[in-house]
Amino acid sequence: MASAAVLLIAGAPAVTASAGPAETESAPNGRTEWAASWAAAVTRGNTVGLTNTGLNNQSIRMTVHTSVGGDRVRVRLTNLYGEQAVKVGHATIARPNTATVDDRSDIDPATLRELTFNGSSSATINRGAELLSDPLGFRVREQEELIVTLYFPVLTGPVTFHGQSRATNFIGATDLTTAAGGAGFTIKPDCCWMFLSGIDVERRLSPGAVVVFGDSIADGNGSTVNANKRWPDLLADRLIDSRPEVRTPGVLNMSLAGNRLNHEGPEPGAGDFPGYYELGPNALARLNEDVFPQTGVRTVITHLGINDIWMNGDSAESVIASLRQINQQLQARGLTSLVSTLTPYEGNGGPGVWTPEKEAIRQAVNTWLRGQGVREFDGLIDFDKVLRDPGQPSRLLPAYDSGDHIHPNDAGNQAMANAVPLRLLDL
Repeated sequence: MASAAVLLIAGAPAVTASAGPAETESAPNGRTEWAASWAAAVTRGNTVGLTNTGLNNQSIRMTVHTSVGGDRVRVRLTNLYGEQAVKVGHATIARPNTATVDDRSDIDPATLRELTFNGSSSATINRGAELLSDPLGFRVREQEELIVTLYFPVLTGPVTFHGQSRATNFIGATDLTTAAGGAGFTIKPDCCWMFLSGIDVERRLSPGAVVVFGDSIADGNGSTVNANKRWPDLLADRLIDSRPEVRTPGVLNMSLAGNRLNHEGPEPGAGDFPGYYELGPNALARLNEDVFPQTGVRTVITHLGINDIWMNGDSAESVIASLRQINQQLQARGLTSLVSTLTPYEGNGGPGVWTPEKEAIRQAVNTWLRGQGVREFDGLIDFDKVLRDPGQPSRLLPAYDSGDHIHPNDAGNQAMANAVPLRLLDL
C-alpha cells in the first residue's frame, strides 16, 4: 500500500573528492539500438519535508538495479513536477565498492565516470522537462547495481521523485559526485530516487521492454530493503535464467505505492489515511508519462485497483471500466496488454479498511477479469490464486505475508514472478 510520506532534513558536511575514470568510449560493432534497463515512475514532492523544500548545495547518491546490459549507457533525469528550472551542477555514474562495509554509499573509484549533457558537465532541466545525458562508453551488465550521484548547486524547489525505492540512498552537502567514500553523506533514508527516472543501454537486437504498471505490491512494499526482491526484479531474473542464449527484454517497474485507478494521490482514504502527492495521479493520467514514452516498451502488465477498493470503496464497475480503458489505450498503440487479478488483504489496517462489502467488490472484479477480461486483454495473470490462503481466500497465505496482510514478503514476490507465463510476453 502507500507508505507514509518521507520527511527528510537537509544538511551534511563536505568530503574530499577522488576519482578514477575507466572503460572504453567506443560503441560496439554492428547494428545496435537503445533499450531501457531501469526506470521509475515519478511524482511531485510532498507538502512538507525535503521533497517539498528541495536540495540546495547538496548531492544525492542513488543506487539502481539494472535488468539488461549493454556497451553504452545514457541516464534520464526529470523535472516533470518541478515548479522551476533545476540546475544540475555535476553528475557521475559508478559501480559500488563491494569491498567496503557500506557498499551502497562507497563507490569503486576505478569505475567512476562523469556524465555530460551536450558535452558539458552541468546542465539545466527546464520546468516540466526531461534531461538526457550524452551516451557514455560504460559497460553495463545484466542484473547489476549502479550508483548515480547528482549535485544541485542551488535550491531546486519541490523535487520530482519516486518515494519508495526500497533502497538506501544518500544525501550530503556540497559536490560529492566524485567522492569514493560515503562519509559525507549524512542523510540516509530508505527511500527516494530524486530527479532520476531512467537508465538506457545500447545493445544488439533488443527485444524491447516489459513495463509493470502497478501499485505498492509491485513497488516492493513488504520486500527486503536493499535486496531487489520486488516481483518485477525477480521476473527479470527469471527471464535471464530461462533464456541464457537469447537477448531478454528489460523489465521496467513503473509502479507507485498507493496509486489508484480513479483517484489522486492527495485524496484521503479509509482508516484515516490522509493521502500524499507521492502516491501519484490517477493511473490513466500516468500512461502518457510512465508507460508510452519508455524506451522500447512492448508489453505492459497492469496490476491496479485494490487501492480504489480499500481507500475509496469504488464499485466493481468503476474499477473494471478503468482497467478496460487502460487496455484499450495500450492495444491502440500496438502494445501487448496483460492484466492481473486483485490480491487479498483481509486483516490490513483498522476498521473500515477491509469489510465484507469491499471483499465482494474485489471478488466481482476478479470474476470479470477471469471471464470477459480474458477475452479483451491479451492475457491474464492470476496473482490472487497464487497469493491467497486456500482456507481463507480473503487473506494472504501466511507463508507469503510480509506481516501487514496486504503486501507479499520475499517468498510471495518470488511466487508472483514465477506465476507470470513467459509465453504471454511479447519477446
